[in-house]
Amino acid sequence: MAANMKAKQVSHTQTDAGGATVDPEEWLHMYRQMYRIRSFEEEVNDLYTKALMPGLAHLYIGEEAVAVGVCESLKREDYITSTHRGHGHCLAKGASPDRMFAELLGRAPGYCKGKGGSMHIADQEGGNLGANAIVGAGSGIATGAAFSARMRKSGQVAVTFFGEGALGQGLLYEVMNMASLWKLPVVYVCENNLYNEYTHYSQTTAGELSARPAAFGIPVEVVDGQNVRAVYETARRFIERARNGEGPGFVICNTYRYHGHHVGDINRAYYRSKEEETLWKTERDPLNLLSQWLTEQHLADAAIFEQIEKEAREEMRSAVEFAIKAPFPDASEVTQHVYA
Repeated sequence: MAANMKAKQVSHTQTDAGGATVDPEEWLHMYRQMYRIRSFEEEVNDLYTKALMPGLAHLYIGEEAVAVGVCESLKREDYITSTHRGHGHCLAKGASPDRMFAELLGRAPGYCKGKGGSMHIADQEGGNLGANAIVGAGSGIATGAAFSARMRKSGQVAVTFFGEGALGQGLLYEVMNMASLWKLPVVYVCENNLYNEYTHYSQTTAGELSARPAAFGIPVEVVDGQNVRAVYETARRFIERARNGEGPGFVICNTYRYHGHHVGDINRAYYRSKEEETLWKTERDPLNLLSQWLTEQHLADAAIFEQIEKEAREEMRSAVEFAIKAPFPDASEVTQHVYA
């Protein structure tokens, strides 16, 4: 509460990179959201290390600005589809850490009653149509949701997140073709974190990434995925464009995952250097970039950031405790809720 009260004392507004007027409280909210995602993922890594979490998880640490910048541009009733690295998208769209941790630990209060796990969290009430372990599969679901929104004239927009590896999936091109032809309200967000699992994308993807959507007549922009202000400004324009009936857009966010492909990928030296990791963590960290800008603009100080971070860590620790104490689903339910 202290951070919120102090932030509200700032009476003037700021203009973002694209000219949109944004209340300073909104930038602090975005910092809070990014830090919540990072704290959540740190707890996930700790749970895995302590052998308290079944299976694997794919951490979103380092990419927080993409999920937050995009989802802050959406309305609650808008749709998203997520990926195997989807915790950040889920939280940014409004998911509860309690129920997310419960899902990761296979507990009954989880979003999928503990049966989906890390890669299959969905929250339809919040517009989250689900994370998906199949690379690029969410693009079809989101485009279908956009088609539904257009037919119903609901004014909703769908956003689908995917990594650069999805540019090798045929489904993505099929649905981009339809979305462009029918001017569907969908925005494709490519999170280019440089690596397709353990291989640099330059060794798997020919040509310029931006040429792919451009071939379908879809407007495309490449943004600094570590700068939440840049992501927000671009996403806001593309989402409003889609909402106004002008068709799909495609945003390439250049970003970086600090950890391995999954929590068990601890020996990364054979496919990327320590120097590269250090550079991104020290000079391109999304939290540091926003906090530095807020400080320079006299919109926040160290005390505000410390309070935000303390509250986020306490929230996540409490959520973990809730999940650990929560019951497992009853064995009699093993065949329930498996099919739609």
